[in-house]
Amino acid sequence: MTEHRFPNPERADHHGLLAHSDSIDAGLVFAAHSEGVFPWYDSGDPVLWWSPDPRGIIPTDGVHVSRSLRKQLRTMPYHLTLDTAFGRVIDYCANVHGDSWITADIRRCYTELYRQGRAHSCELWHGDSLIGGMYGVSLERIFCGESMFSLRPSASKIVLVRLCQYLVRLGIDTLDTQFLTPHLISMGGIHIPRRDYLARLTDNPDAHRGRWQWQEP
Repeated sequence: MTEHRFPNPERADHHGLLAHSDSIDAGLVFAAHSEGVFPWYDSGDPVLWWSPDPRGIIPTDGVHVSRSLRKQLRTMPYHLTLDTAFGRVIDYCANVHGDSWITADIRRCYTELYRQGRAHSCELWHGDSLIGGMYGVSLERIFCGESMFSLRPSASKIVLVRLCQYLVRLGIDTLDTQFLTPHLISMGGIHIPRRDYLARLTDNPDAHRGRWQWQEP
């Protein structure tokens, strides 16, 4: 693995805060994810780096699909793409929920990781209209989901389920949600100890680097 650029995550405080910095760039963000750390801070504040214990995840082969959602997936008039509208996805994630932690610097860093083939987006379309999506960073066994948005009922659920199906085919067994919400718990989200999350990191974080393309299972 590349040289560590962060303290041992076990040194994080009881909230999960590990470190802070005055600046942020794409290389630092990718190094952070590769070491089980992620940035999360408000505009105007120092850059804060986190590694919570426990960690919220969704096992990609255990995502929960309700009966009603299963029916929607069979009959939906939508289609999915990967890595075709990254900029629009991150913009929607930053704007549709009101105040957002997705600062201009965060957007710049993750857009650069997308250009490098390390960050990816999943898009849900109705015709030419983008109605849902998620973006994040891929490691060998972990997809670090950063944010998602939904402009129609169940759009984010459809994105989550279909993306997990794609990740299983890549051999990625963990969707990192960082923290859990009731929505994520309803989709199969669980807590695991930080040490178990760190054990899923590998020496090849660039295993799936490049552009992704959706293919029906």
